[in-house]
Amino acid sequence: MIYDIRIAKARSLPTLANIFYGYQDMELSSLYVTVIEPSKVQRHIITGHLNSFGIQHIEEFEEAKPALEHMKSSPPDLVLSAMHLPDMTGTELVTQMRGLEALESITFLLISSETHYRYLEPIRQAGAIAILPKPFSREEMATALRSTLDYITDFETENDSDDYDALRVLVVDDSQMSRNYLKQVLDSLSIHSIDAAKDGSEALELFNQGNRYDLIITDYNMPNVDGQELTVHIRNHSEQPTVPILMITSEQNESRLAAVQSAGVSAICSKPLSYETVKQLIEQLVTDYDL
Repeated sequence: MIYDIRIAKARSLPTLANIFYGYQDMELSSLYVTVIEPSKVQRHIITGHLNSFGIQHIEEFEEAKPALEHMKSSPPDLVLSAMHLPDMTGTELVTQMRGLEALESITFLLISSETHYRYLEPIRQAGAIAILPKPFSREEMATALRSTLDYITDFETENDSDDYDALRVLVVDDSQMSRNYLKQVLDSLSIHSIDAAKDGSEALELFNQGNRYDLIITDYNMPNVDGQELTVHIRNHSEQPTVPILMITSEQNESRLAAVQSAGVSAICSKPLSYETVKQLIEQLVTDYDL
């Protein structure tokens, strides 16, 4: 079964009613948010939206460096940042965050009218919870807050279920930040047996060594052997031709995405990664797979 990327997106986007009835105001109001935005007007708009969801614990900054210093001693639950800041870009900010142990797992949301691939791709790779346009809608903000709450709840709650304890997962991505984020998502689902490869060639070496996996999560655009080539090899030349393969990509070309589907992926998920979408797809894939 192939889960179409558009279906996955539709399932992951709740209505405002679902958000408020599914999550108590107390839970939303418990979020601690750092807002980094040079424009006073834009900060006012953002904090106004956050206040409307009952969120009051908000720290505001005009620049990234003082925000980073403050976050080291007081890590927030969520960072909302503009792309173009006076002292660095949002891309440089999230890269520095992912390099600090205290901030590497903090959810990051970019609010920007920027569309240039050079700026946005590193943020997608870093596992941003969302990229919101300027202007953004209240429902788009609500979706990002729900994803943040899901991630924090799953990551911090002790999970007594042993449903996924025996699962072994291979994560394939040329971005270390992306690999780290995916490992955090899997860890939140109590999946701890994880191997990682930086491209399809390295992943094939692991297969050739006799390793067996219950799920493959792979990027599409990678050097040496890309995700499509890796999928074709697994489906046609491996001892595990039916293993579920979740493709994660920022690719927008419809013909290339169609070729990826034809190669035999089980599901496609777009970047930036919605935590809820990734979680639902992983759960669905391992449930459908005859382990």
